[in-house]
Amino acid sequence: MSSPLEHDGMEGEQVRIGITGHTNLTTATSRLVSEALETELARHPDVVGLSCLARGADQLFARVVLNGGGALEVVLPAADYRERKVKPDNAATFDELVADATTVHTMPFTESNPDAYMAAGEHILDSADALYAVWDGQPAGGLGGTGDVVRAARERGLPVTVVWPEGAERD
Repeated sequence: MSSPLEHDGMEGEQVRIGITGHTNLTTATSRLVSEALETELARHPDVVGLSCLARGADQLFARVVLNGGGALEVVLPAADYRERKVKPDNAATFDELVADATTVHTMPFTESNPDAYMAAGEHILDSADALYAVWDGQPAGGLGGTGDVVRAARERGLPVTVVWPEGAERD
């Protein structure tokens, strides 16, 4: 996995990297993905990570950004996102990451739904220099899924780094 940012003269400068990825990673895959993200992000010591903080890839990315000394900007898809989409076993992690964020932006949707997820993904793409995608290459399971965000990024010409380590799998 080479970072397309190295080829655009951005290595070493502040870079804004968005994340999209699967929510249903196995425990072993979560470790593999975290390690791969650490390697990728080590190339950018001054990084701002943009994340919707969904379970799985988004939260792994957010934690790696923060642990590496970067800044985290959160984009919540809708006003009800925490109450509707964050499961009780993940609430403490979600709340901790929100508290550690430099900025929290909530999209103008009252209800979390596919339109809100796609709008949040588009907002991240509008704000990012590049996108990391924890993605197995499969089409999105619904509007606003990983495949849709990757497609939208590529259509914009935004650099996309796919992070899917050898042996990775979904639940």
